[in-house]
Amino acid sequence: MSELVTSQVINHVLHIEFHRADKKNALTSDMYRAMSSILAQAKKDDDVNVVLFKGSEGCFCAGNDIADFLAEPVLEEGTPVMKFLHEVSNFDKPMVAAVSGPAVGIGTTLLLHCDLVYATDQTYFSLPFVDLGLCPEAGSSYLLPRQLGYVRAAELLLLAEPFDAQKAEKLGIINDIVGVDNYIEIAQQKAEKLASKPAHALRVSRQLIRSNSGLVSKAIEREARSFSELLGSAEAKAIFKSFLEK
Repeated sequence: MSELVTSQVINHVLHIEFHRADKKNALTSDMYRAMSSILAQAKKDDDVNVVLFKGSEGCFCAGNDIADFLAEPVLEEGTPVMKFLHEVSNFDKPMVAAVSGPAVGIGTTLLLHCDLVYATDQTYFSLPFVDLGLCPEAGSSYLLPRQLGYVRAAELLLLAEPFDAQKAEKLGIINDIVGVDNYIEIAQQKAEKLASKPAHALRVSRQLIRSNSGLVSKAIEREARSFSELLGSAEAKAIFKSFLEK
């Protein structure tokens, strides 16, 4: 288990917390492995009714660690990233997120799998895949058009421009903009309120609302094939070379 990802259960809420603030909680393969293991256990744990994702104070997740990202296959079957994406997309209990600071790449696409998301006005979101010579991941090519409508999804994924919490709330990516001093506490309160409800009814209701997990899994696999091809392209290699030389 990675020390960069911790978990604990409080009042039937499983807190999953990123601890890599010096790198803005950019995710490594070990962190993905840890999260996959935590979610797999939580799915079977009757003491866990809800999951709460949170970063360190004021920093959610800056996406994938670029150096780690280039060191081994990323979105190929059986890799830590793919295992996590399938685990989170098939998870059948409610998930909540507390977000502030950077929410880049997977830091934004992870939120599409959550049921309640609370962010501060200091949050900035970014889906920079096209600008990196890549394509969307984590099922976002399916989830964003379904959630926002095609033209809004196309704006976010194709123009790849960062956007703020006000726009995220207007689009329906987050539930509410909350105070920077207590955003984690507010998300925790909402998670505990969910966790206090009849567990089986909550789980079944969540499954009914998200009755598209098979389609999401297929989207993740389609994206992975395209992502791997693009990652090996001369275009993407040049972009990443330039990025690492900065």
